Formats: sequence, C-alpha cells, structure tokens
Amino acid sequence: MKLNPEYYFYDSKLAVKPAELQDLYRFTRWGRSRSLDQIARMLEGTSMCFSIRHEGKLVAFCRMLTDFVFRASLWDILVHPDYQGKGIGSQLLTYALGHPAVKDVPVIVTYTSELTEFMGRLSFEPRDGLLILQRRPMEYS
Repeated sequence: MKLNPEYYFYDSKLAVKPAELQDLYRFTRWGRSRSLDQIARMLEGTSMCFSIRHEGKLVAFCRMLTDFVFRASLWDILVHPDYQGKGIGSQLLTYALGHPAVKDVPVIVTYTSELTEFMGRLSFEPRDGLLILQRRPMEYS
C-alpha cells in the first residue's frame, strides 16, 4: 500500500502529546476515562508508538510492546472519526508492521472484539478471543 503524501507518519512516542492522545481516546468506549497522567506514563513505558498527522493534527495512533525478536503486541489502534473509512487505519498498520525494528518479529498479536473485520483485511486471524498474525511459522519450545 502506498502511503498518502498528505499525511505525516511518525514512529516515536515523542511525536505524541498526552493531551492530543486523550482527545483520540475520547472516541472509544474503552479509553475515554484515561487521565493525562496515565497516558503520559503509558507512553513512557511503551516500546514503540506510531502516529499519523494531517495538517498538524493527530489523526491516528497505535502502540506496540515488544522484545524486538520473538513477540510483539499491538495496542490502542485509534483513528479520529473524521478520518475513518479513508484508509488511514490501514496505512497506520502497514507503516507500523513494516517498520524495520519489528518487521521480522514472527508473531504479533492484538486483542480486540471491535476491529475483527478490519484486522482480518490485514492478515490477522481470529483465534479464540484474540487475533494473531503469524509472519513465519511459529516456533515451539
């Protein structure tokens, strides 16, 4: 997927301020009660953050927790309602999953009941209450 040149893509938690992220969380059922302090601490403890801006405004965000070798988990996939249905979420995840720091991680999981159809279009498969993306055959120990 070609990334839209009208949008700016970021791979740093420093590109996101807690207040503007709180503004995106208010459109969710599960994140609207998060305080600025909680969001700041969450950002500090997150391995990687990915975001998209349009005309200076934060319009999409997701974050990843990872060991950068074997596993990663994708969290808080957010797209401002004014930008939903325009491919922004797909571009965000294409950018995040293709990032050089995590593109070779064999297993990336995300837990959601609201984005099952959307995540399925990005090769995530439902598995008993969770979605899992296997990039290579999963190793067993």
